[in-house]
Amino acid sequence: MVRTQIVMFDGVEELDALAPLEVLGCAATLGHEIEAGLVTLSPGRVVARYGTEVEVDRVLSPADADVVIVPGGGYANRAPRGTWAQIQQGTLPAVLRDAVRPGLTLASVCSGTMLLAAAGLTEGRPCTTHRTARDDLIAAGGQWIEARVVDDGDLVSCGGVTSGLDLALWLLERHLGPAAACDVERFLEYERRGTVWRSA
Repeated sequence: MVRTQIVMFDGVEELDALAPLEVLGCAATLGHEIEAGLVTLSPGRVVARYGTEVEVDRVLSPADADVVIVPGGGYANRAPRGTWAQIQQGTLPAVLRDAVRPGLTLASVCSGTMLLAAAGLTEGRPCTTHRTARDDLIAAGGQWIEARVVDDGDLVSCGGVTSGLDLALWLLERHLGPAAACDVERFLEYERRGTVWRSA
């Protein structure tokens, strides 16, 4: 069983978080050995970027996960809620930094990569993020790759917003094989697009 946690916080981009949940939840419904759920630092109501309210009762627990997915939202415009605010607060980057261990994959959607950068986890590593954060990612030491999904082993990142669909499908393929990913693609009537860049 592949255990996946998707991190929620106030100001998170709805599609960044819910697209991977849709893909991985669909895979579980179709009988594949994967589970996915929303988690947060403190249980309670999360208000996403466009006002969607989600009650999250599970606490982020990387020790109990095989994959942790970090969405973005609210970075480019320095919003008072979202990725930028989480970086300024520092708590979530610290938790992500401390989470690193053998067997855990940290994945990011859109500007969620900047939370990993704030944790010091992208320095010198191939990765990608939303185009509006490209220069900041490079300034933080990340090795920018022009690809929709970038797989560098225990660090997997993707571009902006809709790329989260492709990230989740790639994680599904990587962990459970191409047949599982194709099952979900057919069910969702979605065709993957762009490049998955993989480190040697």
